[in-house]
Amino acid sequence: MFKKVNTALLGLAISMGLMPVQAAETKKVDVLLVGGGIMSATLAVWLNELEPSWSMEMVERLDGVAEESSNGWNNAGTGHSALAELNYTPEDKNGNVDISKAIEINEAFQISRQFWSWQVKTGVLKDPRSFINSTPHMSFVWGDNNIQFLRKRYAALQASPLFSGMQYSEDHEEIKKWVPLMMEGRDPAQKLAVTWSPIGTDVNFGEITRQFVSNLKAKQNFNLQLSSEVEDINHNDDGTWRVKYKNLKDGTVTETDTKFLFIGAGGAALHLLQESGIPEAKEYGGFPVGGSWLVTDNQTLAMQHMGKAYGI
Repeated sequence: MFKKVNTALLGLAISMGLMPVQAAETKKVDVLLVGGGIMSATLAVWLNELEPSWSMEMVERLDGVAEESSNGWNNAGTGHSALAELNYTPEDKNGNVDISKAIEINEAFQISRQFWSWQVKTGVLKDPRSFINSTPHMSFVWGDNNIQFLRKRYAALQASPLFSGMQYSEDHEEIKKWVPLMMEGRDPAQKLAVTWSPIGTDVNFGEITRQFVSNLKAKQNFNLQLSSEVEDINHNDDGTWRVKYKNLKDGTVTETDTKFLFIGAGGAALHLLQESGIPEAKEYGGFPVGGSWLVTDNQTLAMQHMGKAYGI
């Protein structure tokens, strides 16, 4: 898509002397990160701690970091620890619930929490309440088959201390104490089942990203390029990568050679992987996913739903 040129517009640009400024001498860095979201920011902070002498450049298409997928308004903000997500505990052909994936997911999230705790201790991240807060997690199901599954899931999870404190209920009045808004107007005869865990979290990945990048910007070995879109990626003969990107404000084209290239560009990542020509890119595909968010600033209403509920 980047190589398609509208002939009429090109002619106009030539006649008006508005052709983009061509790349100057190619820059060289140790690490180049495409995308200014939580993935790139986390990797940059981690690498900077392990190899503080490495030079790094981050290229972001928008005018600021964490403006797209990592933005707190554009994702569920869930600390994924398999407390509520039912897809992490599949049933086998004999009807037994396998919790191995749930344990793996939970352990991975505990490592994330340890990493953030260390960043707070070293001053990279500020007040923890600015990006992570305790929020109960719930699985909420209806229908005989789903209720039977959740009952078995709850029983299986009791084998791991990672899921301690979880409660199970089919009682409408008890469930109403946990999530009043979800029970309002509901048929009292409807069969329901819920697991409720008090150790869930709400995470603002956008805030973590902004604080990470703010810390990185204070370092001489880090360069942030905003409003800049990657147009081309090529593998050099010496094993390095040449990344070409254009400033969307003034048209300036920059080429940077990097020893290590990370693509954390959200929806653009697949295209850029294909642009790189690596064989692994052929194994990936894209599948569109959409979601709707209901937002209110009515505090009375909001206080009736203190939790994150995943349901089937």
